[in-house]
Amino acid sequence: MLYTKHGRRYRPATADEVLEAAAKYLVAERRGAKITSTGDAVLLARHLAAGRETESFGAIFLDARHQLIAAETLFHGTVDGATVYRRVVAERALRYHAAAVIIFHNHPSGDPEPSAQDRTLTRRLREALELLEIRLLDHIVVTNTSYARAE
Repeated sequence: MLYTKHGRRYRPATADEVLEAAAKYLVAERRGAKITSTGDAVLLARHLAAGRETESFGAIFLDARHQLIAAETLFHGTVDGATVYRRVVAERALRYHAAAVIIFHNHPSGDPEPSAQDRTLTRRLREALELLEIRLLDHIVVTNTSYARAE
């Protein structure tokens, strides 16, 4: 059993905390690996977001040769949505000196079909990142068993 520190005491980790720890380990192990396909990005996104009971939104940060710099969950929401701030995504990309970004989020419902809001978010994030000369390569919606692209 995995335990996590909560104040001065330790308590059993929640399922989301176990998933987050596993995802951080996976990202650390793959740092520098080239992301050559949507499948590579889906694997990382699934580890960071799929299986959660609430919506999570994150980003995969890549260098100019599409090698992994970092990947992290940036926002957590409710069962049917998460508030995403473009400036936070841009700030993180600048912090990592990323040349490209792949964004992702999960659909706890199990249906990966992107919503109209997902497509609008993709467009707005692409526009914001272009101003900083950072390319938005993809927006992936993941579930436990499938994925879709929100382009």
